[in-house]
Amino acid sequence: MLGTIINSIAIIIGGTMGLLLRKGISDRFKQTVMQGLGLAVFVIGLSGALKTENVLLMIFSIVLGGIIGEALEIEEKLASLGKWLEGRMGQGEGLVAKGFVTTSLIYCVGAMAIVGALESGLTGNHQTLYAKSLLDGVSSVIFASTLGVGVLLSAFTVFVYQGLIAMAAGSLAMLLTEAVVLEMSAIGGLLIVGISMNILEIKKVPVGNLLPAVFLPAFYPVVEPLVQQVARVLQAFM
Repeated sequence: MLGTIINSIAIIIGGTMGLLLRKGISDRFKQTVMQGLGLAVFVIGLSGALKTENVLLMIFSIVLGGIIGEALEIEEKLASLGKWLEGRMGQGEGLVAKGFVTTSLIYCVGAMAIVGALESGLTGNHQTLYAKSLLDGVSSVIFASTLGVGVLLSAFTVFVYQGLIAMAAGSLAMLLTEAVVLEMSAIGGLLIVGISMNILEIKKVPVGNLLPAVFLPAFYPVVEPLVQQVARVLQAFM
């Protein structure tokens, strides 16, 4: 858990610095910075998604994960939590909820969050999460300067999310082969592309409801025969 704790602290420190800088940045500059960040997030997500070696598995995971996420209403629950926090802080501009949801997803669905938490839980190696802490700390300065205090609140989401993965890693060790972790990271990259579309206001993508897709490759060995049969059926019609 040490890596996760440091990661959460880095977000809080960086976010606090961003809040201090926020007052000196005009709305025009904030909008330009956010658009630049959206483009950068798109490239980061796309580079991760293209590492997949099983496109069919990615499609299967996204479809099934989306169904699960919609049933659980993950996106709605995240937004509700953000609005509740916003109300508790006496702010009603909607920016706290937006900052909380956006950065929570960015910091949680990336490859480093998944791989780092798994390494932390399986081997006690926190180096990946240390590197992620540095990156998240720097990016939280930028995000907090434009999205506000909601960015700091995402540190709690990171703590719970990565902590749960680290604690569950031991019991899932048999399923978490190198190929499975690669596909989990690739799907995480695809979701980051969705986040960039939200930031750029191109199209509202319910990334929170797609979050279960990240974990479905871990169960691929169990359902692989079914997926292969579906693939053969599809090929027969092509």
